Amino acid sequence: MGSKTILLVEDNPDDVDLTLRALKKNNIKNEIVVASDGVEALDYLFGTGKYSGRDLMMMPTIILLDLKLPKIDGLEVLRRLRANKLTKFLPVVILTSSREEQDIINSYSVGVNSYVRKPVDFNQFAEAVSQLGLYWLLLNELPPIKNGEL
Repeated sequence: MGSKTILLVEDNPDDVDLTLRALKKNNIKNEIVVASDGVEALDYLFGTGKYSGRDLMMMPTIILLDLKLPKIDGLEVLRRLRANKLTKFLPVVILTSSREEQDIINSYSVGVNSYVRKPVDFNQFAEAVSQLGLYWLLLNELPPIKNGEL
């Protein structure tokens, strides 16, 4: 897995800024790659498009994925990740403002690891991001990738 990179998939610039501020506030200094839509996220993960030639042995440690994305929505991104042997075990946390019960059900049905609603209050949001960072970046262990396979 290499360095513990975070892939943040979020189309709202204000939410990107809020998430980056929350990570910084909690001294999470990992590299953060931001994808602004589902296509860009998939390009990054599979080394296509503008990420052609990216070292696919260097996968993010965690993906923070919004549901409501342009081009390809978050659930479809998750479906494609879970269908690929290289990305099927990557931890994915849905980080969304959606309060729809069906979104939660659909997310877990497709294989999300965690579903977190974005709190409206910045301090609550920063605390949620801190807890996500502590768990997924420090405590969780991922299976090793060898020769491009898990």
